[in-house]
Amino acid sequence: MNTRGMKRQVTGTIVSNKMDRTVVVVVERLVKHPLYKKFIRRQHKYMAHDQDNECQIGDRVLITQSRPLSKTKRWRVSRILERAV
Repeated sequence: MNTRGMKRQVTGTIVSNKMDRTVVVVVERLVKHPLYKKFIRRQHKYMAHDQDNECQIGDRVLITQSRPLSKTKRWRVSRILERAV
C-alpha cells in the first residue's frame, strides 16, 4: 500500500471563526478504554485555513492536512459538508 502523497482528511465541527481566513475545527473520535471496555469521546481542536471566510459556527467540514501555513495552521478546509441551521 502506497501512502506517499496521500493527505490525511478528517471531519469536524467549526467552533470559532473570529480570525481572518482561519477557523477552529473540533474533531471527535471514540476510543475504547483498555480496562473497562467502554467507549470514551476524545476531541482535538485544529486550526484550519478558510480561504473565502465562508464557514460559520456549527458547520460540518472536511479538512485536509497541508504544509505549514502559519505557526499553528497545518490544515485547510476542503469542503463544507453540512451548513449550520
